[in-house]
Amino acid sequence: MLKNGFLDRFFDLPARKTDVRTELAAGLTTFLTMAYILFVQPQVLGAAGMDQGAVFTATCISSAVGCILMGLYADYPIAQAPLMGENFFFAYTVVLGMGVAWPKALALVFISGLAFLALTLTRVRETLIHSVPPSLKFAIAAGIGLFVALIGMKDAGLVVTNAPTLVKLGPLTAPPVLLALAGFGLTAGLMARKTPGAILIGMLATAGLGAAWGLIHFAGIFSAPPSLAPTFLKLDLRDLLSWDSLAIVLIFLFMTIFDTLGTLVGVSVQAGLMKDGKLPRAPKALLCDAVATTVGSCLGTSTVSSYIESATGVAAGGRTGLTAVTVGALFLLSLFFAPLVQSVSGAVALSPGVFIHPVTAPALILVGSLMMGAVREIAWEDITEALPAFLTIAAIPFTFNIADGIAAGFISYPLLKACAGRGKEAPPLLWLLAVIFLLRYAFLG
Repeated sequence: MLKNGFLDRFFDLPARKTDVRTELAAGLTTFLTMAYILFVQPQVLGAAGMDQGAVFTATCISSAVGCILMGLYADYPIAQAPLMGENFFFAYTVVLGMGVAWPKALALVFISGLAFLALTLTRVRETLIHSVPPSLKFAIAAGIGLFVALIGMKDAGLVVTNAPTLVKLGPLTAPPVLLALAGFGLTAGLMARKTPGAILIGMLATAGLGAAWGLIHFAGIFSAPPSLAPTFLKLDLRDLLSWDSLAIVLIFLFMTIFDTLGTLVGVSVQAGLMKDGKLPRAPKALLCDAVATTVGSCLGTSTVSSYIESATGVAAGGRTGLTAVTVGALFLLSLFFAPLVQSVSGAVALSPGVFIHPVTAPALILVGSLMMGAVREIAWEDITEALPAFLTIAAIPFTFNIADGIAAGFISYPLLKACAGRGKEAPPLLWLLAVIFLLRYAFLG
């Protein structure tokens, strides 16, 4: 550990029992597990008619801005990038489904970013986080753990979609799945031996094995960044005062607020950042994703916010904003090293039209197992605490949606407390959110 260095002092590394090497390795680990967004985002927004090269550049820059801001200002090991789910809503629902031109859709993302900012500065979002009962906070962390593990198993090819049963066991003898299993076994063994940097070592070793096996193909090292001009400041801010525009902005707000809430709570619980059930520096963390969304829309990409894959960096030892800053720097480098990033984190064909990520998938499965430790803190002997927690834990992976899982807990918690004659134990804001969720499902479907 470097003693009394600038980074030690700025991020207070010794007090958090970490060091520069650990934080840098954690940042690289997080980046590798979320780098897929660099290749998914251009494809998704490209379907909406946007220039894919410009979207790639916008994704790199906006993600870097969000990560570096989160690291330097909020001092959290949480990375940011365009959110999955929100990007599909942007492209396939708003643009292709509703016929909204993509410049107008970017403007609506921009307005939602300003709304995020207003809610953050007025501390509405901070109040929301602090109003969540402890049992639900731990349940959100555990539910996200299962969600991350499910994504990992899907990315490993261990489970595949199947119409009658939703999912089933995948083709375990297929070479890409065997590669993922080998990576899982190696990484688990390293973790069992308490090897520093086990997750990162496991990913790099899996990539090397995949290359030797002919599954991971070296695509090169350098490439020039695509021009940002086709999407930069192309927002169409005309005629935004309509019911359709308001509805789209509200949905962007709704999705992002609760996805971000789940990620912040889940990763913070895992990292031990919660203090007396509260999240220190919550306003700063929330401000970062509001700014990142606003900047991202100006550059030419959809909603930018906190990524659950940050949990892999926390599992690798990341505890401070230096982890997030590292991720941000790697996003900037990706502007010039896209072929190399794609070689390590890119998809491998499992069958025609089906692709998996055998290098990064094992890390997600193992991180999911670590996050399940949060269930220890839930009061299982009290049904009014246990059942909402269980519904949250189960609904997040079963619906494949963090916000829907949070809704299950937020609705059931105050209702069960009321049935037990203990309605006052549910914070007033939770009652309001329960009503809002019920109205959302009743009228928006």
